[in-house]
Amino acid sequence: MAFKEYGDHDALGLAGLVRSKQITPRQLLDEAVARTERVNPRINPVVVRHEDYAQRQIDEGLPDGPFTGVPFLLKDLELLDGTRTTFGASLYKDFVADHTGTLAQRFLKAGLTIFGKSASPEFGLMPTTECRLHGPTRNPWNTDHASGGSSGGAAAAVAARILPVAHASDGGGSIRIPASACGVFGLKPTRARNPTGPDKAEGWGGFSCGHVVSISVRDSAAMLDAVHGPELTSPYMAPAPERPFLDEVSRGPGRLRIFFTDKSPYGDAIDPEVAAAVRDVARLLEAQGHHVEERAPVLPLDPAQVIAAIVSANTAVTVQFAEKKFGRPMTSDDFEKLTLGSAHNARKASAVDYVTALQNAFQISRSVTEFFTGCDIFLSPTLCTPPIRIGEIDTMSDDLSHVAPLLRRYMPGTSMANMTGQPSMSVPLAWSSKGLPIGMMFTAHFGDEAMLFRLAGQLEQIRPWKDRRPPISA
Repeated sequence: MAFKEYGDHDALGLAGLVRSKQITPRQLLDEAVARTERVNPRINPVVVRHEDYAQRQIDEGLPDGPFTGVPFLLKDLELLDGTRTTFGASLYKDFVADHTGTLAQRFLKAGLTIFGKSASPEFGLMPTTECRLHGPTRNPWNTDHASGGSSGGAAAAVAARILPVAHASDGGGSIRIPASACGVFGLKPTRARNPTGPDKAEGWGGFSCGHVVSISVRDSAAMLDAVHGPELTSPYMAPAPERPFLDEVSRGPGRLRIFFTDKSPYGDAIDPEVAAAVRDVARLLEAQGHHVEERAPVLPLDPAQVIAAIVSANTAVTVQFAEKKFGRPMTSDDFEKLTLGSAHNARKASAVDYVTALQNAFQISRSVTEFFTGCDIFLSPTLCTPPIRIGEIDTMSDDLSHVAPLLRRYMPGTSMANMTGQPSMSVPLAWSSKGLPIGMMFTAHFGDEAMLFRLAGQLEQIRPWKDRRPPISA
């Protein structure tokens, strides 16, 4: 039975319908699968399908959780026992997981029915989702443009209303970048808020963490309530919240001291429409009674060089693991040239270089944290240009010199919150003259997702986005 109102509900809304027996989990799953069939050929957000897994979940009985019966996608970097995870890499196109990641276990416990995996660039390395194995994931607002990355499949699927919420992860902006590009809500939690095990203690030196992208603010908050907290192997943990995050959404933020910038962290000029959108949102915040002041942190070092060193080292470990597993050197038949190039750069470096990068990240973090002693929230553009076009980044090029300058123009500010570990969100508050979303990035003090949820709840009320649908939607 078709459920035509499906796309009007957020995930908590769908779960409420299941709880009141107005709809069944199987009907919701059938609707999500039907929507995938309609949308996938046009924008390619879902790259692994395992509806049988979700059907078995329903047949065996779903746990009583906040999202019982709601269809869900994992990002194609996360392990789910007995299902394929390709990591966007040709080498792993047939890889089947033999265990389930801790975060995925918590999604299951929340009652979600996991029917597939959303597209990611190879190993989540790029801010666009165009891996060689699965092909590009296109932006549902304009298919000439990218959906962002690395959680581009998740954001495109949510924007196109295949489902209201989907797993995402963020090591340098990979929740917030696609949230901005696709016009959905995306919050990167505080470092160590959500688990990363059981296979690793932390991702990318503590920069990376997992959560979701969603239609509504309350879905993001309720999901964080459901999955946050340390696991047995956590090397450290985030500060405990004062109350459930879901309660924060309706509390109101009070009068906040907000600093903002409409420039790149490098001082470079940004796209005029993006800059104008930042100033417009600053005025909107001021009209709500907040103290708003134009001020930005001055960074002591180049964040791009720091994150490149740390990500390259982690990529080299990934390639080395594959070489040991398969007993041969990896080639461009196995991995994209960008992946191999990143690993090669790391192999030329030393352990001293890696420790230096970590120390430099600390210096940047300390500088940003000192800046935050003067404010509650820092507002900046999530992306400094509209979503890039499909094909602008070529991960199979012999000459990769085009990548770094493009990243500097496109998403120069997202990685700072990964270095500091602060929570940071992209909120879809503006659209360009060509109809492309423009996300606003708000960053709060370490451990203070509550403040972000209160502010996001206010913004969702005064400038709602839920009913804005892209041209390609189910």
